[in-house]
Amino acid sequence: MSVIRHKLVQVLECVQGELEDHRLAINENTQEQAQTYEMLGAVNRRLDALAERLDELTLLVKGQKAQPEFCVQPLSGKEKEVFSVLYRLTETQPYASYEQVARKSLLSREQVCAAIGSMLEKGVPLVKRHDGNAVFVRVDAVFREVQAKKNVLGLDAPLTCWMRC
Repeated sequence: MSVIRHKLVQVLECVQGELEDHRLAINENTQEQAQTYEMLGAVNRRLDALAERLDELTLLVKGQKAQPEFCVQPLSGKEKEVFSVLYRLTETQPYASYEQVARKSLLSREQVCAAIGSMLEKGVPLVKRHDGNAVFVRVDAVFREVQAKKNVLGLDAPLTCWMRC
């Protein structure tokens, strides 16, 4: 009986070893598939960006590139101040938090939040991003360029802003 038991243990150990090898191979394949999926996603994003650029170049060559039109209602003084601070902060970083804007503008977070909400309602193209409980915001890239060239919002650089920044 012990011989049979010993043989059975050997067979089961052999099967267990083969199953472990098979599990490891499956895990490696899963990791390879995940990496391939991520790579394909990156390639897809690059192809989309390239297609957009190609479309833009085609329109430019044909002379049909339309300048974006922004229909923005006039901003209050506080909104202009918040916009100016946000504009400057996002020159050196991709997004700014409400807290950063509040510190630079010497306003409360609630005032900044209200001003940004009001600017969005008035048609100012801002991009918001949520990361957990924190909210980050930036000026839309196309609007930033148009604002720099045409001063759509009618901003002026008051001395008080220069002293704070």
